[in-house]
Amino acid sequence: MTSQTIDTTGPGDKAPAAPSDPAPGRGLRGHPWFTLITVAVGVMMVALDGTIVAIANPAIQKDLGASFADVQWITNGYFLALAVSLITAGKLGDRFGHRQTFLIGVTGFAAASGAIGLSHSIAAVVTFRVFQGLFGALLMPAALGLLRATFPAEKLNMAIGIWGMVIGASTAGGPILGGVLVEHVNWQSVFFINVPVGALALVLGLLILTDHRAENAPRSFDVLGIALLSGAMFCLVWALIKAPTWGWGDGRTWLFIGASVLGFALFSVWETKVKEPLIPLSLFRSVPLSAGVVLMVLMAIAFMGGLFFVTFYLQNVHGMSPIEAGLHLLPLTGMMIVGSPLAGALITKLGPRIPLAGGMAATAVAMYGMSTLEAGTGSATMSLWFALLGLGLAPVMVGATEVIVGNAAMELSGVAGGLQQAAMQIGGSLGTAVLGAVMASKVDHDLPGNWKDAGLPPIRRAQLDQASEAVQVGVAPVPKGTPEAIAAKITSVAHDTFISGMSLASLVAAGVAAVAVLVALLTRRGENAEAGAGAAHI
Repeated sequence: MTSQTIDTTGPGDKAPAAPSDPAPGRGLRGHPWFTLITVAVGVMMVALDGTIVAIANPAIQKDLGASFADVQWITNGYFLALAVSLITAGKLGDRFGHRQTFLIGVTGFAAASGAIGLSHSIAAVVTFRVFQGLFGALLMPAALGLLRATFPAEKLNMAIGIWGMVIGASTAGGPILGGVLVEHVNWQSVFFINVPVGALALVLGLLILTDHRAENAPRSFDVLGIALLSGAMFCLVWALIKAPTWGWGDGRTWLFIGASVLGFALFSVWETKVKEPLIPLSLFRSVPLSAGVVLMVLMAIAFMGGLFFVTFYLQNVHGMSPIEAGLHLLPLTGMMIVGSPLAGALITKLGPRIPLAGGMAATAVAMYGMSTLEAGTGSATMSLWFALLGLGLAPVMVGATEVIVGNAAMELSGVAGGLQQAAMQIGGSLGTAVLGAVMASKVDHDLPGNWKDAGLPPIRRAQLDQASEAVQVGVAPVPKGTPEAIAAKITSVAHDTFISGMSLASLVAAGVAAVAVLVALLTRRGENAEAGAGAAHI
């Protein structure tokens, strides 16, 4: 098999110059901490958009007359585009420079956001959400590549700590901000807010960011590799998205999973043949880097999968508004904000192994604690477990990122950043799908018995299936006109059954986090961290 790459350099092109590091006192351009502020603004926009839109979905559905399936695609279209494109986008940054890809990413993301706000059909909203995902994929790995190139090794963990803090705070703060905007302005404002933020990131980027490209940066594109990897990622993510609807035993689910496995296998074979592969498989000879990728997947399964049900618990069982639910998650956000920079300093001093293992152990304990939540659990107890979860996640977000990016060669920093983000996206999707299946199975098993034990009137199988779907998200399936006493019993049965499912899902998440403790013991400080900005001064 021969190499099929497209050379993007002309006859007179020279290899990109090695990164040059700014001397202190020469203004804003290239300054590490101002670079961090710039990329944080752009990353904040993307991270915020991952959760803020969920609050706007009901208003979008009502205003545009969309179906439930249409609204699902507002999220799924964005996620698919983001997950499928991340690694390829990282490669683009390695080839053309992370400054350029970052600036294109923030500009395109802000423009797509504005276009959504001006849209008058659900088809237009979904289309521009796909564009948001594509431009977000350009932006995220580029941000990590810029940090890697700008900060010296002894400051990199602190920078990644602050970067992780911004992502955590933006993700958790999305529902609060989204609730305020939808309630007091309109759903369009959720997207319009990205326009000034993106403009600020663009201006800062033009003034501050400098181009950093390794001397041996890639000079061609592995087109077939991009196609195979994108196809494999698409099939995997599509299967995970559709599995809750189709069912895990459905042939269509396994058809896409099988196609994904085949795609990854063909991609792996092809990467050993091509001259400049999309992802050199030698990258995974680094045990710490491979462990960092696996750790990121496991962390996202436990965190995103477990937290998925907490939002339903707060809103549908406790009856909180979206804003109130977001406020109750502030202990989680607060501990991530406080813990991320501290974790960065601790990892710099001790190395990543102990903080990562300790963080995943704390995550496991927190998820176990969340399995004990009941319908009447008070805010103080919930806050304790949420705070412990944030404290456990902080060193993992920082340390796993540093392990992946720091153990990759400088010319592969964009690909490594794409791997880190892709691992997190796939882990989150796996967590939601797998723990969702655990929840569904538990509810289907317990609901008929709980319904009968409560002395409620028998219902037909089709009605029971509809009731089960409602209970899986904590909603009591009370028909209109039901007498108050019967409605109270149905609500009690629904909430108790939901909590039994959430408890089991949380225990599974705790088990995943416990396995991640062992994986964390395989990590170590990035071997190539010094290659980033060894001569930089802060």
